[in-house]
Amino acid sequence: MSSLTGNDLMAGPPPTLLPEDPASAELVPGADAMDVVRRHPASPVAWATLATLAAEAEEDPVTIYAYARVGYHRSLDLLRRNGWKGHGPVPWEHEPNRGFLTCLALLALAAEAIGEDEEWERCSTFLRESSPAGYDVLLGAED
Repeated sequence: MSSLTGNDLMAGPPPTLLPEDPASAELVPGADAMDVVRRHPASPVAWATLATLAAEAEEDPVTIYAYARVGYHRSLDLLRRNGWKGHGPVPWEHEPNRGFLTCLALLALAAEAIGEDEEWERCSTFLRESSPAGYDVLLGAED
């Protein structure tokens, strides 16, 4: 059977498309990201925002690592609830996936900064395999 019929048995799992994150609407310029996390503690995008703000402020990489790790684990829960089986595409092009992908990238970078090379390798590879476009946007300049 050809892939044109949609019955390609060699194809991988379908892309995981996360639902809209309610915190996204609250993360507007001037919003307090900590308050948003308090209202939406399961939100990948809220944790990604905290990690991003910490990175932009050049805070201690351990702080960035902690925010990104929480967001990463909250993302895994959300991914599984939306059909993800531990592998397969999580496209950058689907806006609600970006919180997870950003957490994964920032976790990788913070791990590298604190000398956790195995974690850097695992997370950067996971990002590249999940979303090549996300990898290019978030870590491509790191290569």
